[in-house]
Amino acid sequence: MLHKTLKTFPEDFLWGASTSAYQVEGANLEDGKGPSCQDVKEVPQGTSDLAVCADHYHRYKEDIALMAEMGFKVYRFSVSWSRIIPEGTGEVNPKGIEFYSNLIDECLKYGIEPLMTMFHFDMPAALDKRGSWSNRESVDWFLNFAKVLFESFGDRVKFWLTINEQNILTLMGPVIGTLTIPEGTKNELKEIYQQNHHMLVAQAKVMALCHEMLPGAKIGPAPNISLVYPELCRPEDMIAAQNFNAIRNWLYLDMAVYGVYNNIVWSWLEEHDATPDFVEDDAEALKGGHPDFIGFNYYNTATCKADEGGEIETGAISQQENKGVAGLFSGVKNPHLPATEFGWEIDPVGFRATIREMYSRYHLPMIVTENGLGAYDKLTEDFKVHDSYRIKYLREHIEQIRLAISDGCEMMGYCPWSAIDLISTHEGMVKRYGFIYVDRDEFDLKTLDRYRKDSFYWYKKVIDTNGTDLTDN
Repeated sequence: MLHKTLKTFPEDFLWGASTSAYQVEGANLEDGKGPSCQDVKEVPQGTSDLAVCADHYHRYKEDIALMAEMGFKVYRFSVSWSRIIPEGTGEVNPKGIEFYSNLIDECLKYGIEPLMTMFHFDMPAALDKRGSWSNRESVDWFLNFAKVLFESFGDRVKFWLTINEQNILTLMGPVIGTLTIPEGTKNELKEIYQQNHHMLVAQAKVMALCHEMLPGAKIGPAPNISLVYPELCRPEDMIAAQNFNAIRNWLYLDMAVYGVYNNIVWSWLEEHDATPDFVEDDAEALKGGHPDFIGFNYYNTATCKADEGGEIETGAISQQENKGVAGLFSGVKNPHLPATEFGWEIDPVGFRATIREMYSRYHLPMIVTENGLGAYDKLTEDFKVHDSYRIKYLREHIEQIRLAISDGCEMMGYCPWSAIDLISTHEGMVKRYGFIYVDRDEFDLKTLDRYRKDSFYWYKKVIDTNGTDLTDN
């Protein structure tokens, strides 16, 4: 659709950026924090551990001041479950409560709304040993954790996110080191989707609890959404794209919004004797979630063709790529799209298409909770970072948000990844996303000083003009 006149961004549009606790905070065993699954996993060879990260735990005041200088209206961050409850259940750590309380107050001091993610890939290690999401008790663990958060921070936090990228946890858990398959499991697919079911039930119950305890707050899910294209206009490829869209995207949002399983995914699970087991109140609980908005992470689209019964290499390549699922689809590269230095395809127009498709299906306000470019940023001798490539990426995606708004989609805000350089899940510290450069290498902590990148100043201008000035100067 070509618009004669573009709509402007809403006056209350929430400009900001995102981080996650285990990737940015450091202090991974300080002040009573228990280890999470991220702290005890084997990190990819050649990448840093998570002991220090960007040292946000000790430098949050400096970091929030820099975010305020950019003009942030919102800061999306996650809470470390094991910093709040070291064993995952039981005794609450007062130092953990104090840290996040101080962080929230520091945001509010500058007029920045805290957008709190409750779970971002970091199950407490103590609960991992008890089966993690495989254990039915995980629903109650998460509900109890949420209750502590609502009681501790609900007087100041208006916006909540439940589980970050649950679809990535389910589809690609081994890639990010978060999927626990109990020893002796005979039907691995059923086990994975039983864990997914527990997360879905937990999320629905937490959303209902939020509405009960904090009637003025708003809460939603935060999946990673990548609209899927068929490789060709062959009908068989269109069916494959519908399959991939269902298993990657719509399963999670159909359940969050409507409380029902996507029919395509359910029929596939039936074929493999892998449908999850329900307990007595699950169906009712799933129907009772009712999100107020949808948070979603977007980095790229996906492309696939039909799996015609031959051998295909299946499984996850990275958080954003999947080779295929036998009988459903076979993933392919899109020849029309450029890629980042790390091989992720770049598709700003697909961003608009993804927003339009989500809004037509769910008719809820949406906020982008991740979107960004990972690159090998270099600090010059005069302490500058000239990241014109990041500015180009972000500009092209913000332009597409405005087009989506002009299409009639209701957009609440934009929180690209990431506010500050942090440890990437796969590539460590060398893969940088932030507006703020952190002076450290993979294993040399250097000064950990902060430096404003060119994109820092550019994004400040974007926020100052509410998205109307996206020029370089």
